[in-house]
Amino acid sequence: QVQLVESGGGLVQPGGSLRLSCTPSESIFSFTNMAWYRQAPGKQRELVARIFRIGSPYYPDSTKGRFVMSRDFAKNTVYLQTNSLRPEDTAVYYCNVNGTSGDYWGQGTQVTVSS
Repeated sequence: QVQLVESGGGLVQPGGSLRLSCTPSESIFSFTNMAWYRQAPGKQRELVARIFRIGSPYYPDSTKGRFVMSRDFAKNTVYLQTNSLRPEDTAVYYCNVNGTSGDYWGQGTQVTVSS
């Protein structure tokens, strides 16, 4: 069972930035892909960024150009840098990893964008 520890959420004004972190209990080398999702109240969970073991991250149109997903192998941590935040970015953000042992989710971290 893989445990994911997330941090970095909070309250930020429109146009601001936050960096979310996700540290799994296993090496990030062991995962086929890692991703960030978000879920706003009353809405379905949606993908905001994904990175495969090899290659560049993928972003949907809603986050492309504003969010950046990266990995620090030395710290065994994956990050989501969120920039130019908008009120519609308000949601619980979840880290997700997928590997041969299964598919795992973090507990979620709240991001609230409001003035």
